[in-house]
Amino acid sequence: MAALSFPLSPLLRKYWVLTKPRVTQLAVFCAVIGMFLASPGLPNPLRVLLATIGIWLLAAAAFAINCLIENEVDARMARTARRATALGTISHKQVLSLSGLLGGSGMLILYYGVNPLTMWLTLATFIGYAIIYTAFLKPLTPQNIVIGGLAGAMPPALGWAAVANAVPAQAWVLVLIIFIWTPPHFWSLALYRETDYARAGLPMLPVTHGNLFTRLHIFLYSLILLAASLLPVMVNMSGALYLLAALVLNGLFLYYAWRLFKNYSAALAHRLFRYSILYLALLFGALLLDHWALLAFS
Repeated sequence: MAALSFPLSPLLRKYWVLTKPRVTQLAVFCAVIGMFLASPGLPNPLRVLLATIGIWLLAAAAFAINCLIENEVDARMARTARRATALGTISHKQVLSLSGLLGGSGMLILYYGVNPLTMWLTLATFIGYAIIYTAFLKPLTPQNIVIGGLAGAMPPALGWAAVANAVPAQAWVLVLIIFIWTPPHFWSLALYRETDYARAGLPMLPVTHGNLFTRLHIFLYSLILLAASLLPVMVNMSGALYLLAALVLNGLFLYYAWRLFKNYSAALAHRLFRYSILYLALLFGALLLDHWALLAFS
């Protein structure tokens, strides 16, 4: 998904980049899908708007803290060396102020404009990503993205809670899909950025266990992802339209993963990484279209 483009001043643009807008957009998109799936009809538009803004603000705050904690690591990586926190052009105090303003505003909007459950779940997600994953898991274990993936997988549950004030099993099915999707998504990035991660001293799987081991695990997780993506059909959340979309999207995911496993190239790893983003957006979009189709014909 392309990042939104605004005419920003140089300073505001530095702050904007720290919120990782592309990643934030995908997370919020999945949360919005959760909102619509939680409602038998169209959810209250004001609640959807407030929940979207609140979740967006807390996600942006978490990413800003992530950039602050990883400023020295980012400075050693070509991909992130130009972030303001890595260059030192924005101080720690400024980043903390930004994160506090965004996160505090998001919490107030969610608590008073949506419901306390959504606020607490989103705050827990903030802590899980910004603190537990970034500060502890990422620098300590090559399984960082597997263990810490739960925080990144939470947006559908947050969206569901915003509309239903509950998180039933259907919401956790969506969380599981993103949880399984996360390792092959990030490991494909880690493959073609292996030198960067090694220079930064981060124990990503290609650095600690090698290229072939990582490629094998990408393919194995892709098979598990196929099974997980069919769960909405198995629990009667969706029907034939979603099933067809899931089979096509997973077929292409497996095709890329198999080719990568058999014959590695950095270009193919990059292609799988980019496709994985499109895959998740299209899969969740198909869930929503199928949901509306079932409502229309029920």
